[in-house]
Amino acid sequence: MVIDFTDLILQAGLIVQAVLLILLGCSVGSWAIILSKWRELRSAQKDSEAFLEVYHRESLDESIGAARHLGQSPLSIILLSTCTEMSRMTSENEEVEVNGLQASHRRSLRKVIYWTADRERWRLERGVQFLGTVGSSAPFIGLFGTVVGIITTFQSIGEAGNASLAVVGPGMAEALIATGVGLLAAIPATIAYNVFVSRLDVLGGSMDLYASDLVDDLGLDNQTHSNVGLLEEL
Repeated sequence: MVIDFTDLILQAGLIVQAVLLILLGCSVGSWAIILSKWRELRSAQKDSEAFLEVYHRESLDESIGAARHLGQSPLSIILLSTCTEMSRMTSENEEVEVNGLQASHRRSLRKVIYWTADRERWRLERGVQFLGTVGSSAPFIGLFGTVVGIITTFQSIGEAGNASLAVVGPGMAEALIATGVGLLAAIPATIAYNVFVSRLDVLGGSMDLYASDLVDDLGLDNQTHSNVGLLEEL
């Protein structure tokens, strides 16, 4: 026996149809976020690994050049934002020595590094919360539609005075489809949410470590000084 879901949806009550419409919107939105976020996080992780290879082995100038070509990496954006801020502070110089910066400028650079790391973390997390919301709430939305459908079915039975399976069966099927659609919306959203949170934890840890390393390498903390210069080639 083939179930005709279209007929079940069309025969359902207005409230159940509204619930199904909401769940359909949640499902479409979830899949759009899943596909876009999967590409975004994959590119961010791939570019970050490539950038760290250059940063750990090559000079700072070569790291800046690599950062321009690896723009999907949040680590690249942290470095380029630092260079932009330094250029803004000393726009008259072609090459800038970190040792020559004032204490207030060094403090501003530290803030730029950490604020950029936080901003990139928020950017990468954008949309993931929606997946978590859909994963946790869609089954309950579907259950609400089912409850309303069952109530409507029993009211119809009372009015007709007939409780045979032939009368009850179609109404119950119409009601239960809301729960099924809710689960179909929630399952992929929940799986994707857990996967993305795991990847975001890895990227977030990398950003925190890199921000600390960059502050140390540039000698921007209060105890150390660095002879590293940044070229103003932005």
